[in-house]
Amino acid sequence: MPGPRIYLDHHATTPVDARVLEAMLPYFSEQFGNPASVSHVFGWEAKEAVDVARESLATSIGARPKEIVFTSGATESNNLALRGVAERTRRRGDHLVSVGTEHKSVLDPLARLGRQGYEVTWLPVRPADDSQAGLVEPDQVAAALRDDTLLVSVMMANNEIGAIQPIAEIGAICKRSGVLFHCDATQAVGKIPVDVEQLQVDLLSFSGHKIYGPKGVGALYVRRRRPHVRLEPQNRGGGHEYGLRSGTLNVPGIVGMAKALEICLAEMDDEAVRLAALRNRLYDRLNHGLDDVLLCGPALDVPGARLPGNLNLSFVGVDGEALLMGMPELALSSGATCTSADPEPSHVLRQLGLSDDLTRASLRFGLGRNNTADEIDQTAERICEAVQRLRKLG
Repeated sequence: MPGPRIYLDHHATTPVDARVLEAMLPYFSEQFGNPASVSHVFGWEAKEAVDVARESLATSIGARPKEIVFTSGATESNNLALRGVAERTRRRGDHLVSVGTEHKSVLDPLARLGRQGYEVTWLPVRPADDSQAGLVEPDQVAAALRDDTLLVSVMMANNEIGAIQPIAEIGAICKRSGVLFHCDATQAVGKIPVDVEQLQVDLLSFSGHKIYGPKGVGALYVRRRRPHVRLEPQNRGGGHEYGLRSGTLNVPGIVGMAKALEICLAEMDDEAVRLAALRNRLYDRLNHGLDDVLLCGPALDVPGARLPGNLNLSFVGVDGEALLMGMPELALSSGATCTSADPEPSHVLRQLGLSDDLTRASLRFGLGRNNTADEIDQTAERICEAVQRLRKLG
């Protein structure tokens, strides 16, 4: 009989923290006003809540409140950043630079721009046998820049292999060259320190539901000084969010996202240590209980190279989807959740140089706030049993 359900897919989404839900509840039915309604107290209350949340989020990443633009999530934030820069009438050029392991919400908009006549340079990452597999070299970014380079976009922490890119070094290179720098920090914000000034980024995307906040709300940091970044709006019809993103604001979501990040920052240091210990415990048990287990991504003992709650393993000779189907009580992923309907092997693992067979044999573990050592031990036991059973079946 299947055991109790265990959730280890926190890169896909996280449960809303009870403290976050408590902060959100009044804005559904008691203080339900539209913050754009400036003629009565219901609107004033809603606007005040948004203003407080905006200031809190800005402070959390070293920004100013007017540099925070609310969106429906990181996918919209990435699209607004990339297309917003490229589609401005007056721009520096038509050349963009990014990395082959980016999330689909960066890859797809850039591919679309490529079909519209823009030129996109895709940078490779360190291969699977490197202790810093998945990382891009800052020198590669520098070498790719040209006089007509408009924008560089590099993810801070990868959603599949947890690789943490050298964003500060890349930011310094872009700053010296006068090239705008966008960073998808969806998996990083709330888990590792993020300061837009220290990182020297001009645009930064993040989302609420990856940090124990609600779904359907995100933000884009847009630098307003040195330089003042100007974007072509993608949503029109009302001039909300400084004219960059029209649409009625999701007040409960915004309040919840701000509260969620506040909690994450307060607990970040201790939680990082706890999650890394649980992650290493899981790896050790699986590695000792099974032969031919391949670690995908940076080595676990390289400081600062990988998210503390991330583990990605390939079980040689086993199909990851078949493995998941044999363990329905375990919530895991065989690839990026946003592309789980795509039968193609993970583009991230392919970029590391893994074969299609090894890519299809992989599982992603995303450890989170509510996971315990007992759950980790149960998970390891069930996976060992399932892998051995599938290998016997051939």
